[in-house]
Amino acid sequence: MSSLALQITQATAAVDAGPVTLAGWLLIGLPLAGAAVLLLGGRITNSFGPGLATGLSWASFGLGVVALIQTLGADPEGRASHQQLFTWITAGSFNLNAGILLDPLSLSFVLVITFVGSLIHVYSLGYMSHDPDRRRFFAYLNFFVAAMLLLVLADSYLLLFVGWEGVGLASYLLIGFWNHNPAYATAANKAFVVNRVGDMGLSLAIALMFATFGAVDFASVDAGVEHASTAALTAIGLLLLVGACGKSAQFPLQSWLGDAMAGPTPVSALIHAATMVTAGVYLVVRSHHIFEAAPNAQLAVAIVGAITLLYGAIVGCAKDDIKKALAASTMSQIGYMMLAAGLGPVGYAFAIFHLLTHGFFKAGMFLGAGSVMHGMNDQVDMRRFGDLAKYLKITWITFGLGWLAILGVPPFSGFWSKDKIIESAFIGEGWRPWVFGLAALIGAGITAFYMSRLFFMTFHGKERWTEHQHPHESPLTMTIPMMVLALGSAALGAILGPTGIFSTWLEPVTGHHEHGEPVLDPMVLIALTLILVAAGAGLAWLRYARDDVPQYAPAGNALTRAARKDLYQDDINEAVFMWPGISLARSVIWSDNHGVDGGFTGLAKLTAATSDRLRTLQNGFARSYALTMLAGVVAVFGALWVIN
Repeated sequence: MSSLALQITQATAAVDAGPVTLAGWLLIGLPLAGAAVLLLGGRITNSFGPGLATGLSWASFGLGVVALIQTLGADPEGRASHQQLFTWITAGSFNLNAGILLDPLSLSFVLVITFVGSLIHVYSLGYMSHDPDRRRFFAYLNFFVAAMLLLVLADSYLLLFVGWEGVGLASYLLIGFWNHNPAYATAANKAFVVNRVGDMGLSLAIALMFATFGAVDFASVDAGVEHASTAALTAIGLLLLVGACGKSAQFPLQSWLGDAMAGPTPVSALIHAATMVTAGVYLVVRSHHIFEAAPNAQLAVAIVGAITLLYGAIVGCAKDDIKKALAASTMSQIGYMMLAAGLGPVGYAFAIFHLLTHGFFKAGMFLGAGSVMHGMNDQVDMRRFGDLAKYLKITWITFGLGWLAILGVPPFSGFWSKDKIIESAFIGEGWRPWVFGLAALIGAGITAFYMSRLFFMTFHGKERWTEHQHPHESPLTMTIPMMVLALGSAALGAILGPTGIFSTWLEPVTGHHEHGEPVLDPMVLIALTLILVAAGAGLAWLRYARDDVPQYAPAGNALTRAARKDLYQDDINEAVFMWPGISLARSVIWSDNHGVDGGFTGLAKLTAATSDRLRTLQNGFARSYALTMLAGVVAVFGALWVIN
């Protein structure tokens, strides 16, 4: 029996109810109740609704901390708490219970979701204070937190899929929150449609699991992997990857993320930095037994991650919209996580470790972008910023700590997590360590350039504001969450990284594995990475801090123009999928109108025309009827004469 199946069996036998398992359903129930109260309560909740939603989110975090303390007190082999809530589906011999699984992997996500999510709730109290419909906004935030918690706490792929669809719905509602703007409504629709493509992959994977294993819960699937064919496991793994690509904005389903910045900035920080877009990484690591038994599918995960980390980095170099530049960065950083997850056991812990640190520094930078917008009359064009460090000092410092973390400057968080992924990418034999390792290494240099470009264009250089902009710092409700996230950006990696405590923490889920040595010495890799980071940041300083920044984007070279248009991803999607789809739909409509409907309507028209002609014979004149009778008699006699 596999490790996960054994842990769940032991946890179910030993802990049928208790504080940890009780916290499982309450973690989900509290924010879900908040969403229900705010949505069903209507305007009566306007005065207390946002505060209630924020309090319930913090309550979920408190329960997560309680669960963490109790889990740490258990032996490593007993750190999976499983609770069956109710019988969900019964069909013939198939039975599926809805259950909650609290183990080190799911608990890590619980703490990130609830802590970062609660800070963003607090931030939103200030950011959305003047929005007349903010009650609905907080209801959607609570609903998202509940759905995301269900996704990571589910004990089966089918229940995970319910949470998966829930976060997709919440994302759609929040991206299009200001849907009176047609562009924002279009962005929400685009995100919804592209994610449906990925969701189809996940739903087919679950169907294939049922056909292969006769079950869809984690324990049964995990236990059945060793008896399944490699072909079936490869198909399941590739379909899971399709689902992960959609939700985590990975190549080739990444086109929606930049447009999703149309939503309020707290949405970008919560959904598109720290939580929902990392769901694909969770899915791959949770399904690691499937991918380990299907090497080709696992290789596909690594390839997708390597492509996306470079794709996002290149696109980020050309974006002038501060939120879209951060969105490209998110895409790239999740590419690092997917690459690590695709490397196999050597990379699982580092993928989740980088996910945690990224949740802090990227959410902090998104909130910092919101603070800049708050102080600059909702301006997002970095070419109209400059020298804001003098006026938004807290925002500058907190954003700066996130910037140093994502660059991987020691001792900030990104150094301990991202550099471990780069080192892991150089482990292996043949072509893989050189291709994946160099991709990760080059990505680090490009990341340093485009993130430094963003930082210098916004906070340094000369003022390039319009006459209607008067920069000012944000209120404490917005700056305090930024300060807390900045502390995590600075210190979280140093707390969890050098000690190896996080890798040990995840071993009950991912297993203990001895890692090989990289093809290049680790100290050489660190030195190369820091040299590239320094070169990227230095080049950005020369171009965007020392030199004048044009207020309007210059034409640029071919690569720059392509990056501004997301390397023509939308054009490719339109050419390959949209226009052929439209042509097919028009052809079907024409065939229906002129073929199916045309045949029946044509027969009806023929019948009507024939009736019109015959009706002229019924004119009411006796001589006409007598002539008709005579013609009939002549016809009869003529026929008889011919016969005889």
